[in-house]
Amino acid sequence: MRAVIAEDSVLLRIGLVKVLETAGFEVAAEVGDAEAALAAVDEHRPQLALLDVRMPPGYTDEGVRAALMIRRQWPDTAVLLLSQFVEERYAADLLSAHGGGIGYLLKQRVADVEEFIDALRRVANGGTALDPQVVAQLLLRRNSDPLERLTPREREVLSLMAEGRSNAGIAEQLVVSESAVAKHINNIFAKLDLPQADGDHRRVLAVLRFLEGA
Repeated sequence: MRAVIAEDSVLLRIGLVKVLETAGFEVAAEVGDAEAALAAVDEHRPQLALLDVRMPPGYTDEGVRAALMIRRQWPDTAVLLLSQFVEERYAADLLSAHGGGIGYLLKQRVADVEEFIDALRRVANGGTALDPQVVAQLLLRRNSDPLERLTPREREVLSLMAEGRSNAGIAEQLVVSESAVAKHINNIFAKLDLPQADGDHRRVLAVLRFLEGA
């Protein structure tokens, strides 16, 4: 898989290149600002664009705006945003507008190389990866129906789904069987009034419902 990296910190960019190459990605371009990132995606049409949220010239939301443009113009390119701080509105905006192939992680997650590589691959393959701290903040702000219908355990399962974990990953985290996880997920689908559809699509819809109103 080809990837483009946009990160203004040279040291972090070098580290990201090494991690992606370790994961089997071909790094087609590494740049330091959002404009160069858009040009690189246009030229190389990568499967994954890895973007810093705040980049030159303003160090505000350049990476987010670039990510939204990438998803509009090149929908086959997945986007993983990296941020120094929790800014959950960015994750909500991206996921609400574009569904799968989106990730939002804190930069500290890069230190756990195995988990970070798992998130990269998941996003590149059309899934989602939402930072646990973002999920925790969103959970604190959830107070509207139909999420109130969920039991505490179902909320735990949904929060892990929002992080992008598979059924096996959720089962391992909660120390329960995969069949128990599948039952909880089916209950979540029913309580959130989600229609019958492809399983992965329903997972994305459930996460989007979780993010509504953030």
